[in-house]
Amino acid sequence: MTAAVASGPKPRHLLLTAILVFAWCALWGSASVANLLSGVVVASALVIYGVRNRTGLDGVTSGRVRPVPLVRLIALIATDLVLSTWAVAQEVLTPGEGDEAIIGVKVPAAARHHYLLLVVGITVTPGTAVVDADFDNNLLYLHLLHRERREEVEQQVNRLAELACQAFPHDDSGSTEVVDDAAALDDTAGSAS
Repeated sequence: MTAAVASGPKPRHLLLTAILVFAWCALWGSASVANLLSGVVVASALVIYGVRNRTGLDGVTSGRVRPVPLVRLIALIATDLVLSTWAVAQEVLTPGEGDEAIIGVKVPAAARHHYLLLVVGITVTPGTAVVDADFDNNLLYLHLLHRERREEVEQQVNRLAELACQAFPHDDSGSTEVVDDAAALDDTAGSAS
């Protein structure tokens, strides 16, 4: 057992668990007691696994969080959720010929460390869903309710990936600092492209 697990949960592990529980409930579409409890179990298992193996959930970001890009990321997902829900509601109320499609969206190589976040952020919004991921070629395959939104969705996925990389920067050095100053944010804005 690693020292991080043995010494008890750290604030960043609790935050990550809370985010995963939120994502779990969003995917199920309900914040029922059963979903909350099962979400806590699943999220805790994932966080413990990530801490022990320094992979996927904890190790890739080395615990660093940049609050301003994180707020922008949450705002982007929330805005997309509202707009997509409205578009799907219009589709249901005025059904027409659907022009669905499955597309491949190339994401930046740095975003491969944030696939879980990207998949959740894309899939919780109505009208889009991740159906597969090609890690070797940095591709996410998405189901679109409206084929004509392809370019818009590709731009949205790339913006989501950019903000994920800025909010949770990948660093192999093992730093665990929380960065919230403007200078550090400016440094990541230039390197996230």
